[in-house]
Amino acid sequence: MMTTPTYLPLSEFREYPVEEMTRRAEEFYESLRRRRTVRDFADRPVPREIIETCLKTAGTAPNGANQQPWHFTVIGKGPLRTEIRAAAEEEERAFYAGKAGTEWLHALEPLGTDANKPFLETAPWLIAIFGERYSVGENGEKVKNYYVPESVNIATGFLIAALHHAGLATLTHTPNPMNFLNKICKRPDNERPYILLVAGYPAEDATVPEHATHKKPLDEICSFL
Repeated sequence: MMTTPTYLPLSEFREYPVEEMTRRAEEFYESLRRRRTVRDFADRPVPREIIETCLKTAGTAPNGANQQPWHFTVIGKGPLRTEIRAAAEEEERAFYAGKAGTEWLHALEPLGTDANKPFLETAPWLIAIFGERYSVGENGEKVKNYYVPESVNIATGFLIAALHHAGLATLTHTPNPMNFLNKICKRPDNERPYILLVAGYPAEDATVPEHATHKKPLDEICSFL
């Protein structure tokens, strides 16, 4: 039986004069342009409510059929962090030992990354981001979700932007495979881990690879037809 949709007025949309639109767009660009992936985090606490608000922002992301096929497991300081680091570094050692292949490792050389991931314990928060391959209905039946990778990735982008806007640094960490996160985070089999997002303050002596500051100009990433 088809459901008849209910529609509401678009009451929360805000239109601005073109001059203000231009200013707001440029200000947002300048803010996001300063964002950098950080691998050196300070051991300073960040209030949980800030993380919660940023996660609510992520939850507003567009997604397939509004099924919101994501779950964010937030891990503070404690023994789980040591367990996550040990499991992640085990995968990373295999990756850098040759599993990745020569071409991939060559591409990573300018970034100076390796199998050692101390930030997984140092930063105040880790956010394990899962995609729900299918949902479970009220009667235990499987419910297909649509555009899961796209939906999760858009929500992650919202989350990174929100954390940056709040004044925090982030790092996207993707050891492969990541199924150890299901066990450690006690997530069901229908969920697939996508990203470990590290969030906190950068260390006072934090550095970023010069290579990471090179961004393609607009005419290389965009075409107007």
